[in-house]
Amino acid sequence: MAQQLIGFIGAGNMATSLAGGMVAKGIRPARIWMSDPSQDRLDEVSQLHRVHVSTENRDIVSRVDVLVLAVKPQMMQAVCEDLRDLVADRQPLVISIAAGITVANLKTWLGETPVVRCMPNTPSLVQAGATGLFAADGVSDEQKAMAKEILGSVGLTFWFDEEKELDAVTAVSGSGPAYFFLLMESLIEAAKAQGLDAATARQMVLQTAWGAAQLAITSEVGPDVLRKQVTSPGGTTAAALNVFEEAGFREQVQAAVAAARERSEELAG
Repeated sequence: MAQQLIGFIGAGNMATSLAGGMVAKGIRPARIWMSDPSQDRLDEVSQLHRVHVSTENRDIVSRVDVLVLAVKPQMMQAVCEDLRDLVADRQPLVISIAAGITVANLKTWLGETPVVRCMPNTPSLVQAGATGLFAADGVSDEQKAMAKEILGSVGLTFWFDEEKELDAVTAVSGSGPAYFFLLMESLIEAAKAQGLDAATARQMVLQTAWGAAQLAITSEVGPDVLRKQVTSPGGTTAAALNVFEEAGFREQVQAAVAAARERSEELAG
């Protein structure tokens, strides 16, 4: 990807995080272009990452080889249709990070061009993301490598052979951070109910969550083994886990993820 120019339509948090991740991984800022209707936002991004900026989407498309669509889903059709003639002429690799916008949608609005659809999650904002990717027909291996390099700058990437699998990705990693936040929130409240002050409860819960995640990531065994290792028969952890099991915790997680996937499918039409 040494000479490829990369353009972002939209300079929101996710696009800015991707640009920052790319720069941190050694991609020269001069190769990155970003557009946004807010000049103040562009000034901020330019100062932060030293990338090229413009308030004109068409100016970006006329220059780049890879086009990252990072606008809100409800704005996508209008943005794409305005760029259709330039996309037809330049045939850039189009990477969409908008939830619920299918490849069929994009090709209807943009015309035929190589498309990779991605589902990043919010931890990408701190370079700890998990992103699912699907390449439509006509995307070359080189272009897939470009997409992987861009999205991989903010975390791990996973390729899927079927676009419909992105609904499961949405339900697991896209919505997943909220599931962990809910557990953190609940555990903080439980800690306060047991007499810990609010500041201590928060710090202790967040550090425990971070530590558990780090242990799971770096361990050679799975979370099931780690859980057993910390659970002594008849001990305090066992007493707590028994409450979760009796309340149907596993079944509730299964039902929640299934509901999220079903909603993702509905939104995608």
